[in-house]
Amino acid sequence: MSSAPPSSIPVRTRIKICGLTREQDVDAAVAAGADAIGFVLYPKSPRAVSPARAAELARRLPPFVTPVLLFVNAPAIEVIASTDLVSGATVQFHGDESPADCWAASDKGRIPFLRAARIPLGDGAARFDLVKYAQDYSHARAILLDAHVEGYGGGGKAFNWSLLPPSVNSHLVLSGGLTPANVTDGILQVRPRCRTLAVDVSSGIEQDGPDGQPLKGIKDADKIHRFVAAVRAADAQLAQNTHAYLPTT
Repeated sequence: MSSAPPSSIPVRTRIKICGLTREQDVDAAVAAGADAIGFVLYPKSPRAVSPARAAELARRLPPFVTPVLLFVNAPAIEVIASTDLVSGATVQFHGDESPADCWAASDKGRIPFLRAARIPLGDGAARFDLVKYAQDYSHARAILLDAHVEGYGGGGKAFNWSLLPPSVNSHLVLSGGLTPANVTDGILQVRPRCRTLAVDVSSGIEQDGPDGQPLKGIKDADKIHRFVAAVRAADAQLAQNTHAYLPTT
């Protein structure tokens, strides 16, 4: 009996829950099935934690759930020292870091890292050369796609996914304005364009404040579970579509 070619095997979309600050939120993300947990080590962020606090929270993670440390234009020595505190961490560079900066701060590739690409909102997304960007940051494990907003991410805005290039030879992480309501559509649009796809959510699974705005850094366990369910729904739909095109012999 012959097996299907690798390209026809459905791929599980991996999930990162970012901007966690509390023990109960870490536990809720793990219980829901998250593959990675993100800690923001950018002091200006309302979701920021210290390296020591990130290490404390990361010690709650079971095997095979990856801690991710997010930095914005931090010195290499600071990045490397923080990863020494958090065993098995991946680093996410979310500022203006050049390829050389990322290489130095990852201790010449010893520390796995993601590089965020800030995709313009509106029609500007079509002018962003993601293929070249992925080539420039070829040492990154993946390119994380976030909306270009004031500051450095965390704005809860989604860019126009349909304007991304049709083929990018890189692992991608879709981020920016994802929620339980739109993540299925995001996966269906972006997954065919890349090698593999993961998703990254922060504001879209936070508790609502009295004004209806997210309580930054305070997650909602029910929203986390609904987000994961929506991701799995997209995977099931992709698997069904893939199966429909498989040969019958």
